[in-house]
Amino acid sequence: MNARPETGEVCDLRFGQVGIASVRVRRADAAALYEELERRVRAAPQLFARAAVVLDLSHFLDLPDEGTVDALLEAVRSAGMLPVGLAYGTSATEALARRMGLPLIAKFRAAYEPAQPHRDDNTPAQAPAAPAPAPPAPSVMEAGLGAQYHDGTVRSGQQIYARDRDLVVVGAVANGAEIIADGSIHVYGSLRGRAMAGAQGDTAARIHVSDFRAELVAIAGHYRVFEQIPEDLAGHAVQCRLDGEKLLLTRL
Repeated sequence: MNARPETGEVCDLRFGQVGIASVRVRRADAAALYEELERRVRAAPQLFARAAVVLDLSHFLDLPDEGTVDALLEAVRSAGMLPVGLAYGTSATEALARRMGLPLIAKFRAAYEPAQPHRDDNTPAQAPAAPAPAPPAPSVMEAGLGAQYHDGTVRSGQQIYARDRDLVVVGAVANGAEIIADGSIHVYGSLRGRAMAGAQGDTAARIHVSDFRAELVAIAGHYRVFEQIPEDLAGHAVQCRLDGEKLLLTRL
């Protein structure tokens, strides 16, 4: 089994579709995966305990065998998360999911490999065409949708999702509340819960908060969990944005 060069972490954990996180495995080491995920669940149980996750095997040049994948799924379960299937990938990933009886969480499955055209024996063989790239998701501006507004407090346990648009909250976001947008998020009040912008992968999305006290902020899957808010951010107006793979938080 071949994989790309190893890094320090066993996996990448990112938010994707609303309510589902993706665990992209970097090493087929079930024990190490358990230790890393269990540490993350312990650090932020409100966020990760019993979270629905998909297992992403796209880091591997050759897919692990079924026994190894079973062990990885059990590691996710033992850490306190709930695996719901495999992430989309090539036809080999789909075949593996079928053999194991697992759901395949796919958005642009057909874009990864071209269909093989039918030809009869008298038709000369041709080199297969390169797969067409997946169409880009429309931006909030391209979709022509205005921002979604919420007036008043977002209470603990409540979730608000702005699909294909920005979200503007005029009020507080309580501890244990969750606000999500495919575009940017603007909170004109105190953010004590969780805010996730760019939920479908928009890396240009931003989060603006007038009173920053968040449990978690995330943009396009890149997140930061706060056990204690840094003194230079607590209670201040803050902007969150991505710089490459790094999530930056600065005072306004």
